[in-house]
Formats: sequence, structure tokens, C-alpha cells
Amino acid sequence: MVLTVALAACDTTSSEGPEQSAPRARELVDLRSRILDYTADLTADGDYSAPDDDERERLAEGVGHLLDGDAAESARVLDPLGLAVTRLTDTDSGRRYDEIAATRPDSDAATWGRLYLNADSALRWNVQVPHPVSDRDTEDLGVRLLEGTPSGSLILAGAHRKAGRSGAADVAHREDSAFHTVVEELQKRGVPGLQLHGFTRNSERPYRAIVSGGAAQSAPAEATALADRLEADGLRVCRGWSDRCPLEGTANVQGRSAERRHAPFLHVELSSAARGDGRDADDTADALADTLATWARD
Repeated sequence: MVLTVALAACDTTSSEGPEQSAPRARELVDLRSRILDYTADLTADGDYSAPDDDERERLAEGVGHLLDGDAAESARVLDPLGLAVTRLTDTDSGRRYDEIAATRPDSDAATWGRLYLNADSALRWNVQVPHPVSDRDTEDLGVRLLEGTPSGSLILAGAHRKAGRSGAADVAHREDSAFHTVVEELQKRGVPGLQLHGFTRNSERPYRAIVSGGAAQSAPAEATALADRLEADGLRVCRGWSDRCPLEGTANVQGRSAERRHAPFLHVELSSAARGDGRDADDTADALADTLATWARD
């Protein structure tokens, strides 16, 4: 499984400015195409190789350096893993992003994923997409939120959840993944996380959205505000903190880690209409963007 993480510029703990700490490698890209072309190749029968303990420790160190504003040290630490740090400029918006990605598409590291940081603002939130392609259009929604809201990050798992063996690529329920390693580094810094999932509506799931705090049974103010906004737009919502909902994400390992670290975390399940094309999807994207904007102001 490949992990893609897009992170907003993390100058929050560094005394250096973005240019002083910028990665040496630079590319001019269409960011949306770069990410969605990457996920387009993910299949249920694809390969997946989880990083071992030493590799996860090194990955955490390298990501931590980038989050703390030291791109050069991040690149040095990550290089032995087959990962590179690159400064990207999006041709559409002109915005800049720092990316951690595998240097070779056929390497084990390529099954871990990527990381992108918005390099023009301090890091205030992250969007997590653990099941790209499998939860159809969650990857597209994640990119949309990254591009449309300042100060954020996107973590994208790069394998279908059924890739590999015995559920190894289902990173929402595995702590031995690059995805979880990166999320934990953000949680250590108290960065709020929004995790996107998809589901199929049926008689037992008659909702457009299911909003919860994952392992946490209480609702932060932004969860209530998100549910209120979605309902105001005409979407039926199940609230995990007050309703008996399916798919509340109580076994989600990133949610459990967030609860232990007291980091804000929202687990959002969306029906196909709320994450694809059309009015419901647009209303959902706008509501989620408002949640991220609230975190960005805090």
C-alpha cells in the first residue's frame, strides 16, 4: 500500500522561514492529476508490503523533521528508505506543497504512500484517506479539501484496502503501517484530523453521512457544527455521540491513538452521493471545508 500525505507548511516550531527550510528537489506539477493518477493504479489484487519496526521508526523521524521545518534533515533520514522530499508548485493555483514519496514505483516504499504539505502556511489540520479507490471518490474529496482550504495536510494510503494478505493493507485498522506512523506524528503535535470513509446506503444505513469521534464517545464542538451544517443542507446525518449509528469507527486505530493523545479527530462516513458528483457532494465538501477552516483559525 502506498501512503500519500499532503501536509501544510510546518513552520510552527521552526525559526526558519519556508524558503530557508525548503526541499532542494523541486517540480512544477498539476497537483490533482499527480495524486489521482497515483491512486488510479490501485487494485484489490495489488502488492502491499508493510514497513518493519526499524523502517517505521526512521519514517517517523523523517516526517517529524519535515513537520518541524527541517526539510534537509528529513530528506537525509528518509533517503535510505527510498523516499524523497520534493517541493511542488501546482500549475493551477500556484500554491506550493512539500511531498514525501517513493523514489521508485516498484519499491517496497512505494507501497507505503506519500505525504504532501502546503508549504505556504503553518500546519493546522490534516485530512486522512485510508481507503482510496476502495471507498470510491474519497481520494478525490481529500485532494479537493487540500487544494481549497489553507493550512492543511492530506494523508493518503496508496493501496486498495484488500491488497496484500490478511487485511494487511486496511490501514484504518492496522498500527504497523506508514499511514498510521505519519498520523501519529501529527497527533503528537496536536494537529486535528478528519478521516474520510465511504459506505453504500441501504435499509440499515439510510443516511448520507455518519459523523463520529471514532473511539471517543463525546463530540467536539466542530463535530456538532458539521452535523448541523450537513442537515441544514438537507442531508440525513447519524451522530455517533447521540444516535445508535452503524460504522462509528470505534475500532479505528487512528481514532484510538487520537483519544490517547488528546488530539481532535473526526471519523466521517459518506454515502456515494455525498462524496461523488452533484449537489449533495458539493454541499458535503463545503461543510467539511468549513470544519477545516475552523481548525485553521484556532
